[in-house]
Amino acid sequence: MLSQEEIDSLLSSLSVGVDQNAPAPSAGSSVLGSEPSMQAVHHEKRNYKLYNFRRPDKFSKDHLRALQTIHESFARQLGLVLTAYLRMTVEIDVVSVDQLTYDEFVRSMPSPMTVSILELDPLPGQVLLGFGYEVTSSVIDRMLGGPGTPEAKSRELTDIEQSLIRRVLDRAILSLEESWRSMMNVNASMVGFEESYALIQVATPGEIVALITFEVNLGNKHSGLISLCIPYPVLEGVISQLSAQHIFHRQQSSIPFEEQEKILQKLNYAKIPIQVLLGGTELSVGDLLGLSVGDVIRLDRSATDDLLACVNGRPKFYCRPGRLKDKLAVYMYDSVEIEESIEGFGL
Repeated sequence: MLSQEEIDSLLSSLSVGVDQNAPAPSAGSSVLGSEPSMQAVHHEKRNYKLYNFRRPDKFSKDHLRALQTIHESFARQLGLVLTAYLRMTVEIDVVSVDQLTYDEFVRSMPSPMTVSILELDPLPGQVLLGFGYEVTSSVIDRMLGGPGTPEAKSRELTDIEQSLIRRVLDRAILSLEESWRSMMNVNASMVGFEESYALIQVATPGEIVALITFEVNLGNKHSGLISLCIPYPVLEGVISQLSAQHIFHRQQSSIPFEEQEKILQKLNYAKIPIQVLLGGTELSVGDLLGLSVGDVIRLDRSATDDLLACVNGRPKFYCRPGRLKDKLAVYMYDSVEIEESIEGFGL
């Protein structure tokens, strides 16, 4: 066993980390009472970071942001699909994107809950898409001709109700497949259907999963939750592509050149307003109220100066006045490079 003096000497040398031959403190002193040692501890730069072996962080913040971007698109598409299918207003928003262990995820989910087991080919493994009972019962009530009111007491679905909710799940799977195209092309398919997460084991209890939670508002009266669980092994092979920058570049390049040409051709026929400014001036409120028919207002431009053509309210071209047959016209001869450089015209 070490004496108090030896313990203080050892801890002091570890705290300072520079001079191993420094004199040891007295036997009655302690490290906690040693102000220089505490300062050394506070100023020491750590070359390590804490790591929780029980719950490691496998998804970075950039990965979670990319997942949020993908599934915000999924929420918009599914909201539009359900609005048209149920003929009632359905709004879906992403509430949170978190990472936790599969065991924590299962214990945090309510029961019963309509859960579909999905495969996203070519990704390995399976993901889980769950609808809360409030959403399920409200959707079924609407499909059967009701106002879309959820049942107050939770229960398991009957065979007929399961058949009805599968139609909605099929549409949700198509929306999920479409939203994932911003990162990669996947073929989503349902391989299982359960009434609780506790009955499903798609990952080990300690495996990290990404949990995306959605809030569903039905008819601006009732609300519920939708959850999507993606185990880390499903995304491990494409984790380098899971970034907001990659998704943005893929969205930019996802439109074929022929489609871009068609879009531009259709835009050629779009009508936009063009105004020509002759000039401008400043008037006091008193002068403005005193105007009458026959008064002349002096502008800040002369008759020989250029005019300014504005497209959709933004100055774009310098032009000169003229006539074309029996109509007034302008001839555009130069473009406006810097709007701040424009002088006059009351701007």
